[in-house]
Amino acid sequence: MSFTAADVMKLRDRTKLPMMECKAALTAAGGDFEKAVEDLRKKFTAVQGKFADREAAEGRVAVYIDRGAKIGAIVEVRCETAPSAKSDQFIALASDIAKQVALKNPATVEDLLAEPFLGDAKKTINDRVLETIGIIRENMKPHKFKRLEGTLGEYSHHDGTVGVLISVEGENADPELLRDICMHIAARSPVAARKEEVPAEVIAKETDIAKDQVANDPKNNSKPANILEMIVEGKLKTFFAENVLLEQPFVKDDSKTVGQLLSNAGLTLKTFLRYKVGEVG
Repeated sequence: MSFTAADVMKLRDRTKLPMMECKAALTAAGGDFEKAVEDLRKKFTAVQGKFADREAAEGRVAVYIDRGAKIGAIVEVRCETAPSAKSDQFIALASDIAKQVALKNPATVEDLLAEPFLGDAKKTINDRVLETIGIIRENMKPHKFKRLEGTLGEYSHHDGTVGVLISVEGENADPELLRDICMHIAARSPVAARKEEVPAEVIAKETDIAKDQVANDPKNNSKPANILEMIVEGKLKTFFAENVLLEQPFVKDDSKTVGQLLSNAGLTLKTFLRYKVGEVG
């Protein structure tokens, strides 16, 4: 069975694999198109196994929101090298996976990989990953993801290393305002949304540090205990202002906190998710 250049192009469009791989597959299959597709899928499953033990420490964070359905997702997809993380093929893969998570709500990475791909139900998400492995020739995999529902805002840093997804309550939320707050979160990396959400052990540690600083400052030697206690409280207030989202001065206008900005807009923060490539957790 013979084949033409148009057949090679059709196979490339179907599999998203390099032209020479498609031509070789059609040649080996004697021009049988479906057999060539099957052979390529088997081959690149083997390729995935070949690269699976190689460290994937680089990658990209992608965020997807469907504002009409009020659903969204943030994902971190890993690969081996920074140049690959910036490639068009990898960017498209991360975007596809973020959309898949938002719309299909898989429970685990394993469930995600087994799902039919939204862009082509003949493939699974793992097949979609395999296609990109076949092109880039690196280990790559979805590393983690989360999905939110409600009124959402998002931001992804231009190089894909940081992404943020935020959920708020309130009427007529301005997407630009939510994007600005997400940019603030990306830049300032708050440890919690509210003071009461800061782990008790963190507060205890910061209190001990503040007390040590006060005790070791000669200027405080003659001050009464109640004044020293106020100084410690002031240091904790500074810690909260630097590390708790609603207490942080807004990066674009430090005369207001993020909490005041949201309140002035009639909005209440529900939660936020901040992903940075390579972070543990």
